Amino acid sequence: MSWLFGTNKGQNIQPPQMPYPPAPPDGDDKGGKDGSQSKMDAYRFDSAALERAAKAAKDLEATKHSKEALELSKMQETTLQLENQKKLKEMEGQIEQLKIEQTRVAQEERRKTLVEETKQHQQRAQFQDQLARKRYDDQLSQQAKLNEENLRKQEESTAKQEQLRKSTLEYEFELRRKNEEARVKAEMRAKAVVDRENQDLIRDQIRLKAKEQRETVLESIKTAGSVLGTGFQAFISDWDKVAATAAGLTLVAFGIYGAKYGTGVGARFIEARLGKPSLVRETSRLTAVEAVKHPIKTVKRMVTKPEDALKGIILKPSLEERLRDVAIATRHTKKNKGYYRNILMHGPPGTGKTMFAKSLAKHSGMDYAIMTGGDVAPMGKEGVTAMHKVFDWANTSRNGVLLFVDEADAFLRKRSKEMISEDLRATLNAFLYRTGEQSNKFMLVLASNQPEQFDWAINDRLDEMVEFDVPTLEERERLVRQYFDMFVLKPAAEGKR
Repeated sequence: MSWLFGTNKGQNIQPPQMPYPPAPPDGDDKGGKDGSQSKMDAYRFDSAALERAAKAAKDLEATKHSKEALELSKMQETTLQLENQKKLKEMEGQIEQLKIEQTRVAQEERRKTLVEETKQHQQRAQFQDQLARKRYDDQLSQQAKLNEENLRKQEESTAKQEQLRKSTLEYEFELRRKNEEARVKAEMRAKAVVDRENQDLIRDQIRLKAKEQRETVLESIKTAGSVLGTGFQAFISDWDKVAATAAGLTLVAFGIYGAKYGTGVGARFIEARLGKPSLVRETSRLTAVEAVKHPIKTVKRMVTKPEDALKGIILKPSLEERLRDVAIATRHTKKNKGYYRNILMHGPPGTGKTMFAKSLAKHSGMDYAIMTGGDVAPMGKEGVTAMHKVFDWANTSRNGVLLFVDEADAFLRKRSKEMISEDLRATLNAFLYRTGEQSNKFMLVLASNQPEQFDWAINDRLDEMVEFDVPTLEERERLVRQYFDMFVLKPAAEGKR
């Protein structure tokens, strides 16, 4: 045992021999008795090695380090077992890793197989779709060719039928024409024979009729002359009848002329006071027809007191202050029957110019009339007459009219041949003529986005210019609050939808 545990200090101890001899070669076990004998010799027990091992154990036990050698042998055995277990674990891990790798490779191969199969299916589906499309296109082309062939055959058949019908109609017409010619010739021939036979009788009848007609006309002339002559002689001899006749004719002529002239004057009077001019698109001025149609509305307008000129209008504080001064001045001008000031309001569209003009008219107790400059240019030569009608209509108002002209730069631009036409220049001259002096009947309020295009004469007729800017964030917030209160909170509080 000393050679096993490393305790053979200088001793020449041989390692124990194998208890069994090595097996004989494969060819030695063949051949009857010799083979059996060799097997028996191979499995024969050798006790010399066991004896030597026992002797070595005794020698080891006799030494003083036997116990340490035994412990060392146990530790070496445990270490060897641990190393063997570690190698076994490593081998198992390698086997598991190999299995995982094999599984991964199998999954990858399967994925590639599936991708390839999917690709093949897609290619097969695309090929089948192409075949189907080609087959469908071929069917459509064949159907189109068949339809064209059928249509061509139908057209040929229709053309043949039409040609046959036309030839038939021509043949019938030719027959009718020949029959009609034969009938007319026969009738004319028969009539000629009859006229030839009755020629003397017809001539006598014509002479008799002419003689009777001549005698009748002469007798009528003689009778009319005698009657008219007697009447005219009696009329001339009676001077009272002559005077009465002259007076009657004079009165009739005077009546016709007076009725014609009076009708024209009355029509112009009614049109100037009751009818709305064609250029005025909207007005608050009441007419007799509207008063009859809407009596309640008329009474409300007459009873309603003037409100604040800026009620419901959201503008910048500086602009509101300036417009309030304009409203106060206009109201005092109306109250004192003074001359109104003309105003120009310019700025971007949608900033409240028209709304303020209406509110200013209501606040001042005036009627407003809104017209657009774009309506003047298309009127051509009629523009001058229409412009005079507007101012004639405005001068007949008791309350005064605030004439608001929106887009005024459309026809009040500079008078040059390149800018306006002759008709529009004549209309502009009529406008300048009617606004040449201040008036206590109407107030002129112009609105424009491009005031620099006005004619210089228009600028001379303006007393004040007010610019309307785009509302800022603060004004927009006020507008949102106002509309929310007006259309959401108030209807909800009143129980309306």
